[in-house]
Amino acid sequence: MTAVVAIVGRPNVGKSTLFNRLSRSKAALVDDRPGITRDRLYAPITYDGVSLTLVDTGGFEDLGQDPLLREVRGQVEKAVAECDRVIFMVDGRHGVVPGDEEMAELLRKSRKKVLIAVNKIDGPEHDHLVHDFYSLGLDTPFPVSAAHGYGVKGLMGEIVKGLGPSRAEREDPDQIRVAVLGRPNAGKSSLINRILKEDRLVVSEIPGTTRDAVDTLFRYGHREYLLIDTAGIRRKARVTEKIDTFSMIKAIRSLDRCHVALILLDADEGVSDQDARICGYAIEKGKAVILTVNKWDLIKGDVRKREILDRGIERKLKFVPFAPRIHVSALTGERVMKLFREIDTVFDQFSSRIGTGVVNRVIQKIIEKHVPPMAGERGRLKFFYATQTRTRPPSFVVFVNRPEMIHFSYERFLINQLREAFGLTFTPIRVTFQKR
Repeated sequence: MTAVVAIVGRPNVGKSTLFNRLSRSKAALVDDRPGITRDRLYAPITYDGVSLTLVDTGGFEDLGQDPLLREVRGQVEKAVAECDRVIFMVDGRHGVVPGDEEMAELLRKSRKKVLIAVNKIDGPEHDHLVHDFYSLGLDTPFPVSAAHGYGVKGLMGEIVKGLGPSRAEREDPDQIRVAVLGRPNAGKSSLINRILKEDRLVVSEIPGTTRDAVDTLFRYGHREYLLIDTAGIRRKARVTEKIDTFSMIKAIRSLDRCHVALILLDADEGVSDQDARICGYAIEKGKAVILTVNKWDLIKGDVRKREILDRGIERKLKFVPFAPRIHVSALTGERVMKLFREIDTVFDQFSSRIGTGVVNRVIQKIIEKHVPPMAGERGRLKFFYATQTRTRPPSFVVFVNRPEMIHFSYERFLINQLREAFGLTFTPIRVTFQKR
């Protein structure tokens, strides 16, 4: 097992900046405003040959009146409980404040190895600012600059001291990466929490609670899944803040990493144009799609609402006829674990490879069944050869005499015939035509 290192502290002291520097990524959103990070973010890193799992956390602060703060604080406490070592980050420019003292008290009780990182110390001329933090009663403070890298090497050298070198774990080639996408407040985080049977992600009735794309590993049966929770994707006209723009970009980029996109629909609100846009993003990137109708418990006894939902899906999502649909309730847990049966089926089809000989025999039968149209004065279209060029999604190239004469209706007919012949009923298929 790799050692787990949690970065904790008050809001806006630079935790996410340090997390991004150590993980050499931009996985954590960074902004001048406090309170941007809410969920725990994980990143595997290797430092001096030692494999570590780094954890970024939300700001630890007074609960006040904000209902989200209790959830964020709970996430911080869980991160401390599950980690091996703690980087306690403080602001060297502000000195010790009451929130630091409360955090220090929590860390003393945890009995974990704690290193104080006094941030915003940009050079040795400011090292004296660390002296105030001896009063917290923890180990020697380290002056660092998360933004510029000053002092980080010394801090990390102390973190890995006593931890033996470990081999990097190999990524499971059969791991299924699943992104959960949808409008704000559709229940994405609630669904993942229900699957994990723990409050892994902050959940609130306030739309826009999730801001980062949060990865969680989960093993079910004989397979490993990477569940990617994302920020709600709003209509562009409703995005007013810079941080919401970045959250949406990260949500859409999560499609680049996933195999299967769970598009969460709100059963009670019905299907919107924005749901169709989100499905469109997934299809453009060639991802498998599962239409996951959440909050089913609210309408399953209401025939009128069910009919409205069905009509909405048929009308607005007709461009994804291959996507299976499953009704779930993240609140009650109804049919939630049956999602994995759908995910496995879709992923297996998404990853299918068919031999060239089989592809050509099927294409020949399709042509005999429905003769290609005439190609103008130069005669009929001729199909010479076909092969599968890649998987995820299954993609085929068909060599013909005049590819520009292929009508979209014949292309659609060919795709539907390939689906039926190869049992690829739940995955997108791509077919391109090239001149021999």
